[in-house]
Amino acid sequence: MTKDPDPSPCPSNLPEAERLPGVLQRYRDPNLASSLREIVITLGSFAALWAAMWGLLHVSYWLSLLLAAPAAGFLVRLFMIQHDCGHGAFFRTRAINDWFGRVFGVLTLAPYDYWKQTHSSHHAGAGNLERRGLGDIETLTVNEYLALGWRGRLYYRLYRHPLVMFGIGPTYLFLVQYRAPLGLMRGAGWKPWVSAMSTNAAIAVVVGLLMWRIGPGAFLMVHGPIFLLAATIGVWLFYVQHQFEGAHWAHEPVWSLPQAALIGSSHYDLPVVLRWFSANIGVHHVHHLASRIPFYRLREVLRDFPELANVGRLTLSQSLACVNFALWDEETKRLISFRALSAQLRAKAA
Repeated sequence: MTKDPDPSPCPSNLPEAERLPGVLQRYRDPNLASSLREIVITLGSFAALWAAMWGLLHVSYWLSLLLAAPAAGFLVRLFMIQHDCGHGAFFRTRAINDWFGRVFGVLTLAPYDYWKQTHSSHHAGAGNLERRGLGDIETLTVNEYLALGWRGRLYYRLYRHPLVMFGIGPTYLFLVQYRAPLGLMRGAGWKPWVSAMSTNAAIAVVVGLLMWRIGPGAFLMVHGPIFLLAATIGVWLFYVQHQFEGAHWAHEPVWSLPQAALIGSSHYDLPVVLRWFSANIGVHHVHHLASRIPFYRLREVLRDFPELANVGRLTLSQSLACVNFALWDEETKRLISFRALSAQLRAKAA
C-alpha cells in the first residue's frame, strides 16, 4: 500500500482542525421525514428478506443463503441507525433517540445504553495513548509489546490474528461480551446493567417466539448466517476506521481531540452500494469531528468541503492491507505489522 504523506497538517483551504467542529455544526439538524424513511426502508427490507429466506427453506437452503448477504447488509444498517441514535443525531429529542436505539439494540444484540457508554469513551479518547481500552480495539505500542513476556506476546498476536479479529471476535463480542457490562461496573451507574439485562430478556422473548413459530432449526438456518456476516462486517468497518496506515496516535500532552478525529479516522471511500448499506460510516473523520450529524447528511459535508474527501482516504482494495497492522511505532508515528517489527529488530541487531 502506498504510504500517505505526513497527515498532521490539514489541506490549506480547510479551516484548522480545532475550528472544524464548530464549522460543521450547521449540518447537525436531523430531518424527521428522512429519519423515519430510513427506518422504514431498512427495517422493512430486513424483515422482508428474513421472511423470504424462511420461505425459501422449503425450496432450497442454497437459494435461501443467497439472501443472507443483503439481509446482513440491512442488519448492519440497522446498527448504524442505532449508532446515530446513540449520538443523539437521528431525532431532535434525546428520549426518542434513546427509545428507538433500545428497540434496535434487541435486533442487533447490542444493548443500547451499554454500547452507548463504551462508544462515548471511544469518541472521547480516540487516538489518545493514555485513554486506550473501553470501546476500542486493543492496540499496543512497539515498546509495550516488546516489554511483554512470551505469553503476553502470544496472546496479543492471537488477538490480532485475522481469524480471531474477524472470525471468532465478532461472535464473542455480540453473543458473550454484550450480554453483561462487566467492564462498566465502576462509575457508569445502573443504566448499562439495566440495558443489558432488559435487552437480554427482550432477545429471549423474540427468539423464543420465532423458534416456537418456525422451529429452532429453521431459525438458526435463517438467522445464523445473517448474524455471522453482519457481525463480521460491523467489526471490519470499525477496524479500518482507526487501524489504517495513516492513523494518528499521541500522548496526552500533545493529543488534540479535533486533530485526532480528523487525521486519526479514515475516510473509507466505498463503492456506492456498500456506502449505502454502511450508512456513510466510512466518512468517519467527519463523524468524529461532529458526531451529531445524521449519516444521511455526511455526504453534504464532503460536497461543501471537497478537500475533506482526500483526508485519510482509504479505498476498498487498499483497506485489505490493514489486516497486517498491529502495533503503533512511536518512532515512525505509524501502525506497523509484526513482520515489519521483526525486520526492524534484525536490522538493529545487524
